[in-house]
Amino acid sequence: MKGTVDLHQHLWPPAMIEELRRRREPPHLDGWTLHTDGEAPFAVDPATHDLARRAEQESGLTLLSLSSPLGIETLAPDDAQDLLDAWHGLADDLPAGFGLWASPALVQPDLDGLAETLGHDRIHGLQVPATALATPAAVESLTPVLAVAEQAGLPVLVHPGPAPTTRTGTTAEQPAWWPALTSYVAQQSAAWHAWHVAGRSLLPTLRIAFVGLAGLAPLHHERLAQRGGSLGAIDRHVYYETSSYGTQAIDALSRVVGVDPLVNGSDRPYAEATDPDLGAALSHAIFVANPHHLLNGGDR
Repeated sequence: MKGTVDLHQHLWPPAMIEELRRRREPPHLDGWTLHTDGEAPFAVDPATHDLARRAEQESGLTLLSLSSPLGIETLAPDDAQDLLDAWHGLADDLPAGFGLWASPALVQPDLDGLAETLGHDRIHGLQVPATALATPAAVESLTPVLAVAEQAGLPVLVHPGPAPTTRTGTTAEQPAWWPALTSYVAQQSAAWHAWHVAGRSLLPTLRIAFVGLAGLAPLHHERLAQRGGSLGAIDRHVYYETSSYGTQAIDALSRVVGVDPLVNGSDRPYAEATDPDLGAALSHAIFVANPHHLLNGGDR
């Protein structure tokens, strides 16, 4: 399909891999084994972070995002800066057809530096971890960072952040998919609800997309109404990225928010993009038209 967009893939540049190997505290790499605070050690396949190989596999526009479950954005400033510099440096090395989501340091945000980063022609928007938007108060606190993207006319992508450490301090007894089906989903749902309560009044023109269909949060609108809230009018600047979901979830969400906010993302190499097979018009909307509206603005 001509003009397709994949809004959500992961690939670590060599400079970032080196920085992760220099560290002795999570997040860090021991060879190719990743250690984080909230998840079991993960054996990384080096081939999945080979940019030349990835470029051979892709067509259209592919946007790479920082792995927010690593927790880089919320490290102490001295720890975060080298990792974020390594991440943003990837923008200079991208082949044609690739772009990047910028990521902010959240402990002591450098708003001027972030604005400069967002000015790079290969950076298409700002990614923030859902854990930084977990409550309406958190959305309010993060508003100065989000406003930098709004002022630049660029969108924000909300991605799951670190999974919480269990009470025993280990996740070894849990299946590998556990965080993706529990913590990540809950984080996305909480961030969507917090945005629903507080976000739009603070940032009236910001385009914002929630990974993983926002944890299916809009499907709970009936429960929301029973508990005293309201979905209200559909926010035309809120989008729902489809990674790890298929026909049933995409169809169900479209019945609540419509087709226009649905945008394709694969989460590659951890998952693959899914065409919901609900007709050529809907596929074109999700893979082509809607992502372009998210990235560029304009009527939809």
